[in-house]
Parts: sequence; C-alpha cells; structure tokens
Amino acid sequence: MRLTRIGFQVLIITCCYATLPACMVGPDFHSPRAPQTDHYTYGKLPKKTTAIPGTGKSGKSQNFNYGQDIPADWWALYHSKELNQLIEAGLKHSPTLDAAKATLRQAQENLRAQWGTLLLPSANLELGYARTRFSAQQFGSPVSSLFNLWTAQVNAAYNVDVFGGLRRQVETYRALVDYQGYELLAAQVTLTSNIATTAINIASLKAQIKATHYLIKLNSNLLDIMRKQFVLGGLSKVDVLTQEVLVEQTKAALPPLEKNLTQSQDALAVLVGCLPSESHLPEINLADLTLPKELPLSIPSNLIKQRPDVQAADALLHQATAQIGVATANLLPSFPISGYYGYQSNFLNDLFTKFRNTWGYGIAPTQILFQGGALLAQRRAAIAAAEVALAQYRQTVLLAFQNVADSLRAIEMDAKELKAQNLAEIAALKNLNLTHAQFKLGAINYILLLNAQQKYQQTVLNRIQAEGARYIDTAALFQSLGGGWWNCGGRCES
Repeated sequence: MRLTRIGFQVLIITCCYATLPACMVGPDFHSPRAPQTDHYTYGKLPKKTTAIPGTGKSGKSQNFNYGQDIPADWWALYHSKELNQLIEAGLKHSPTLDAAKATLRQAQENLRAQWGTLLLPSANLELGYARTRFSAQQFGSPVSSLFNLWTAQVNAAYNVDVFGGLRRQVETYRALVDYQGYELLAAQVTLTSNIATTAINIASLKAQIKATHYLIKLNSNLLDIMRKQFVLGGLSKVDVLTQEVLVEQTKAALPPLEKNLTQSQDALAVLVGCLPSESHLPEINLADLTLPKELPLSIPSNLIKQRPDVQAADALLHQATAQIGVATANLLPSFPISGYYGYQSNFLNDLFTKFRNTWGYGIAPTQILFQGGALLAQRRAAIAAAEVALAQYRQTVLLAFQNVADSLRAIEMDAKELKAQNLAEIAALKNLNLTHAQFKLGAINYILLLNAQQKYQQTVLNRIQAEGARYIDTAALFQSLGGGWWNCGGRCES
C-alpha cells in the first residue's frame, strides 16, 4: 500500500513539472526559402539542341522538357543493357555505399540512445551486501561492533525538461540522422553518375583506339606505295622518310590512349566494387548507346529539395540552430527529480519485511550563478556556428544552380561542336581523297598530301571525342538535377 502511495506521489510531482508550459528556448528551425528564379542559365535556353545528320544515334536533337521529373533509373534512357548491369553491380557491391549505410545506422542508434538517456526517466536496481566493524570508542563504549548490512533498492531519476534544452539536444541528433540519410543519397547519385561517365569514357577511348589503328593502316598502305614509287624514281627519299615519321607518330598516339583506357577500366572496376585484376566487366560500344532525346528539366524552385547535398547542408543548419537552444537552456535552472525505494537489514532472512522498508524522493532545482562567462560565450559560439552553417548552405545552393547551368550549356554546345567536328571530318576526308588521287598522278607534291592526312586524322579523333562528350554531359545533367532519387518508389536506401 505504501509503495503505491509513494509511487503515486512521485508521479504527481513529475507530472506537475512535466505539464509546465512546454517551452523550448532557442529559435525553431525553418528551412531557408528556395531561390525565386525561373531559369537556370543567363539568357534564354533553346527548347532543343542542334541535330547532326549522318552521325547516327549520337547526332540526335535533344529536347529540354521544362517542369518534368527525372526517373530514378535515368541511366536506362541510354538503352544499354551493359550499362544497367554495371550500375546495378555498383549499387550492390560498392564499399562507399556500405560505409554510408553503416554511418546512417550509427546516427540512428545515437539518436535512440540520446532519446532514452535525455528524455526518459532512468532507473536502476541496487543489490548489496557489506560486513562492517566500527569502533565503539567514539560512543564511549569499550566494545566494538561487527555487523552485516543487506540492501535491495530501486533508484530512479528524471530531469524535467522545463525549458526544452534536452529536447533541443535530441533535435541535434535527429538532424544528424537526416544529414547522414542525405549523404547516403548523395553517395548513390555520385556513384551511378561516375559509373555511367566512366563507362562512356571507356567506350570513347575504345573508339579512338579503333580509329587510330585504322589510320595507321591507311598511312602504312600509303607508305608501301611511296616506297615502290621511290624505287621507280618517282619520289625522293625525303618524302618516304616523312611518311615513315607520320606512321610512327600515329602509332605513338596509341600508348596514351591505351594507358587512359586501362586506368579508366581499373577505376570502373573499383566503382562497381571489385578488384581490377578480377573484374569481368561488360563492354560498352559508343555506337550502341542511345543518346537520351527527352531531357527532363526540373523547376528551379524544386532543385534544393532534389539535391542531396543541399538537403544535407540544410540538416547541418538545422543541427546548428538546435545547438543555440541547447546553449540557451544551459543558462537556465534545471529541475532534477530523484527517488528510491527498497529495503535494508542486518539479516538476509528478514530483508523484505515492512520494518526494513526505506524510501525517499525529492526535487533539487539548480541554477548556475557564475562560471566566468563560459555559458554566455558558448551561446555566442553556437550562434556563430549557425551563421557559418547558413553561409555554407547558401554556397551549396549556388553551386547546385551552377552545376545545372553548366550542364545545360555543355549539352547545348556539345551538339554544336559535334556538328562542326562532323562537317570538318567530312571535308577533311574529301580533301584527303582528292589530294591522294592528285598525288598518285603526280599533280601535287607530298607536303600537300601529308597535311591532308594529318588534318583528317585529327578530325576523326575530335569527332569521336565530341560524341562521347554528348553522352557524358547528359549524365552530368541528371546528376546535377539530383539524380531522381525521390522517384525511386521506396527502393532507395535512407
């Protein structure tokens, strides 16, 4: 009966304090407003890019569809089974993602721990035994006493969060969970875009190597003809040697391309989570890729919600804002409540009798009077930290809009560059064929033929690089717009 009465009294006191006005000192967090703009770029963006006839899939015109959303699996727009396999492997095996997932779980468990520690009452059971001898001389007795003490006691404590400091502290941990969740999403978006761009770059390098081998073959065939003409007296030795130099120079262009190819293949293996020596990655041919024709372009005001890095910066700003509340609450009184209930006896066999019962409870409001200005300085530091977080958030937003603007302009200019490079290649090939025919007839000297060969070789490689840039910059646009993670239909990790 007594236990019930005591527990009821403690409960009443706790509820009285807990039902005080549930104020929370410090500013309540509100995400900054999105920039009020309708455009990503300075000046008008065309509705579609230039079309390049005669260049196959890479020459398609791309349409900018303003106000449409990006699919979560945007890489599927390339219609490449091999690219899909690479990205699926990366999402499954990447150590970077595994680390991000574990970091998120750590933040979630830290939040649970803080919730239980700061906002809920704590209780512990104490069981004890002590054998003690004390001198009776202090009481004027010549006989010392020897006795046992058995204890069974429950201790409870609760800090009434009158000013919301503890709730603000939990709020900081909740903001860290949000931050780590967006960091995981950012890692996923970065990984998928890196796999796509690296795979496309590999395809471009392979195409350049293939073209270089073809050019070596053409130049070598011409060298054979020139050697025969030299034997017949139709050419000078200098012309033959010059052609040999061109052949060797073309061959010398292969090692750098092959070096870049192997390094890119090694990087791709690491991105998908396997050793370079053990990777058996599917090969992607540039000619087999489909250039996405329809490019979804989100409304600018939605960008900050879609970019994981912006949302991560928003979460850090939230955490810094909540810390101001924590620092403010530290200036105000605290209201800890404690109590205990149990039994003490010199003999174990009568420990749990009503005559051995002990209990107590109380509240001890505490106000710090002087700490050398430390608490005020800590609050000012928290305010400054929030100002830093706000500035960093603003910078992240600016960079996000810059990324989109750069990607849009790159896509626009890539189409123009490919058109120019394609026309240059066509013209260079016509010039080479005509020059070659004239050289065979002896109508022109070798120097003109050499210049025609060199121009044609360069235009071939430039055209292949321009094709690859269209595919790569399209992937960069999807990444800069946030990667479409919000359209994953519950399949995204968070």
